[in-house]
Amino acid sequence: MRFVRFLLTLLVVVVGVLIGRYFYFRPAHGAGEAAPDFEAVLKDGTPFRLSAYRGHYVLLDFWGSWCPPCRRQNPDLVRLYDRFAHADFEDAEGFVIVSIGIERDSARWAAAIEKDNLHWPWHILDRATSLHFFDSPIAGIYGVKQTPTTFLINPNGYIMGVDLPLAEVERLLNRKLKQD
Repeated sequence: MRFVRFLLTLLVVVVGVLIGRYFYFRPAHGAGEAAPDFEAVLKDGTPFRLSAYRGHYVLLDFWGSWCPPCRRQNPDLVRLYDRFAHADFEDAEGFVIVSIGIERDSARWAAAIEKDNLHWPWHILDRATSLHFFDSPIAGIYGVKQTPTTFLINPNGYIMGVDLPLAEVERLLNRKLKQD
């Protein structure tokens, strides 16, 4: 009887930790909500404002050069971008990926962009100001607490999904292509 009570207590603790972890790491914004607008400076020094890309599908990709899962995902992002960068959509002008690097080391960030062939122009350095990476400004707006984290935004500026598998993003975008 004591062993059963121990197992039940352990199960309650594990479930509690998993639920707490889920809520802690869940971003502040989700599907159906308006994507918070922000301003930043791109890697090449060009000013950027998210709302300037209304009319496009936008994939915000929060990542880090220091993040192995992010780096493993980058080739799939390149394939996704190459597939849809010049696509004709029924309801949008195009597709862009906005890579938001949560970093302390700008040189390492720039080297990772080059090495991983992230050849789109929308790269933003979201500089972490302390040892806690996720206190950076844009990550704070979106409530990002882990990488990679992605937000797919529709042409009207609403979040379609958070952390969707890239195959699902591709499926959604394929459904929006103009039919000849």
